[in-house]
Amino acid sequence: MKKIILNPISLFILGLILGVVSRLADIYTQNIGNILSEMAIWILFGVLISIYSQSKEKAMLNIFTFCIGMLTTYYFIAFITKGFYSNIIIAGWTIFAFCSPLLAYFTWMTKENGVLFKIISICIILVSVLSSIILFDRLRIYDFIINIILIYYLFFKKIER
Repeated sequence: MKKIILNPISLFILGLILGVVSRLADIYTQNIGNILSEMAIWILFGVLISIYSQSKEKAMLNIFTFCIGMLTTYYFIAFITKGFYSNIIIAGWTIFAFCSPLLAYFTWMTKENGVLFKIISICIILVSVLSSIILFDRLRIYDFIINIILIYYLFFKKIER
């Protein structure tokens, strides 16, 4: 089952679906739309995709196709629904998508032994927390839940490779 889900084609399709869901949630539901608009949830998805991928290279390809799929449909639906987005926001998410393979490479290694890999895990948590504070004004209940899940998967969950 893991091989079916964790391949570039499946993750591209999942990204396409989540892009549509995310954009429609922005339009029709405030709570879910807020969660899907922040970075913390996408960091969580990226961590899960990366650490469960079979290799660093597969993690890089998996996360890139996921991000491209998500952004493609999100902004396509935004265009169709006449949603307004500044070029800065679009450029920021696009840069994030193109940096995602490098981030996936390092994230995959967090399940290895060593101090460096624990430091990378700490940095992932810090980016998640700080993105909520700096970009979205404060931590919300769902940010705490997302970060607790991140801590569990980065520090406690054993991953068989």
